[in-house]
This record gives sequence, structure tokens and C-alpha cells, in this order.
Amino acid sequence: MDRRHLTTAIQNKMDGPPSFADLSKSANDIFNEGFGYGFVKLSVKSNLANGVEFKTSGSYENNANKCAGSLETKQKRSEYGLTFTERVNSDHTVGGGVTVQDQILKGLKLSLNTTFSPKTGMKSGKVTMAYKHKYVNLGCDVDLPFATSSIHAVVGYKGWISGYRMRFDRLEIVQNTFAFGYKTGDFQVHSNINEGAEFESSIYQKVSDKLEMAVNLAWTTHSTNTCFGIAAKYQLNKEASVSVKVDSSCFVGIGYSQNLRPGVKLTLSSLVHGMNINSGDKKLGLGLEIEV
Repeated sequence: MDRRHLTTAIQNKMDGPPSFADLSKSANDIFNEGFGYGFVKLSVKSNLANGVEFKTSGSYENNANKCAGSLETKQKRSEYGLTFTERVNSDHTVGGGVTVQDQILKGLKLSLNTTFSPKTGMKSGKVTMAYKHKYVNLGCDVDLPFATSSIHAVVGYKGWISGYRMRFDRLEIVQNTFAFGYKTGDFQVHSNINEGAEFESSIYQKVSDKLEMAVNLAWTTHSTNTCFGIAAKYQLNKEASVSVKVDSSCFVGIGYSQNLRPGVKLTLSSLVHGMNINSGDKKLGLGLEIEV
């Protein structure tokens, strides 16, 4: 094993297994990142000297002729393991949250997030607990006022990973999901089974320093049809990359990302039907991210 692979293996071993929601993150990132068709988006992020982070984002949905925006602030107090967030959205909602990490117990993260709509009076909240260790990743999510909740656990050993998630609606179990997979630095495979009837699998492969590929599969016992997709990301140079994905419905997505200058990233994307390119089923996207 060369030095690069050895370093990656050591880092993965130290990091421990991912959370249940992130089991197929590497494959999902290839399918999702670099694609923003149907929207025109602008995101601006700035970090102040006092540790406060501001993020402003706006988007325009082409088909719905709808605009949306948000302003978010984040302040970290590293000496106490605390992070405070505040958020204001254009849909007349405000939110806030607090997170404490590695204070009560090493590897333990507790979060409380709330949302309130002054216009309608509706309010909601969510409490999250996560614990991460060398061989285990545990979590519990509770939606206030205790309407829905879930508990999940992932264990890993020498690259092999297995997980389980149980979802509740009040006190009734509504979903059981089992997951298993294998993960190394350059290759990952993951599968999960929902209620013994829905099956999903994903494969991620880092072919080289420039090329990454992913495959997603999904099928149910109630249908003979299999949904699948394949995606790839190719790094043209250190400043630009191109992404392509195709699904079983013959939709083709293409994305191009370019770092125009340090802190400024442009993304162009499109979605067309591969069997009928001249049809009206076309979507275009434009994104600009600025960090100062």
C-alpha cells in the first residue's frame, strides 16, 4: 500500500463509521453536487474577525416563477463547544438553534433547532443527539412536540459497515430500515432494505485523482421495474470540473463548475430527455457562490 492509500486508511479508521444518513453520501454527492437545473441561485458567505459567519442566499425557480431567499448567521464559541445559529427566510419564518459538542462526553453532540412563523403562529422544533466513536455512530432525532422521532445506529469494523434505523409516529413504529456496506478510501458500496419491500443500493468509485463515478439502484417487491442511475465527475483542472448523470428514464444531466477566482464559483447545469432532445422537457440552471 502506497503512502496516499495508507494515509486515507488511517484517517477512515480514526474517523469511525458515518451516521446512518451519510452511509451513501459519497455516491449521492456525485449525483447532486454541480447540478442546479431549474433554478438561478446566488449565495454569499462572509466570515468576520470575531468568528461570526454570515450567509445570504437567493434563488429563482424558473418553472414556478417563484423567488426565495434566506439570511443565516452562525457564531462559534470553541472554548465551550457551543455553536449558535439564527435564520430568517423569505417565506415569513424565523429560526434559531444551539449545538454543544464534546463537552458532556467526548464524541457527543446535542442540538436544538426551532422554527417560528409570525404570520401564521406555527412553530416547530427538533432535538438531535449524536454520538460517534471509533466503531459506532449512534443518533436520535425528535420532532417537537414529540410527534415523530427516529433512532439509528451504525457500527463499523475494518471497512465493513452495518446500520439500523427505526422511525416512530408518536409511540407507533412506522418504519424499519436495515443497511450494510463496505467502505475504503477509493471504493464504497452500500445497500439498505425498508420494511423488507424496498431495496436501494449505491456504489462509489474514485477511479483516479481526476475521475469519480457512482451508481444508484432502487427496486421494490411490488414492481418489476428497476430504477437506476449512473453519474461521473471529471476534474478538468484544479479550477474546473464537469459532471454528467443519466437515469433509467433517459434524462441526462450535465453540470460545469468553474472557480473564477478565489472565493468565487460559477455553476452551469442542464437537464434534457435523451430520447427527445427537442422536447420541452429542458431545464437550465445557473449558480454563483461567493465567499469573502
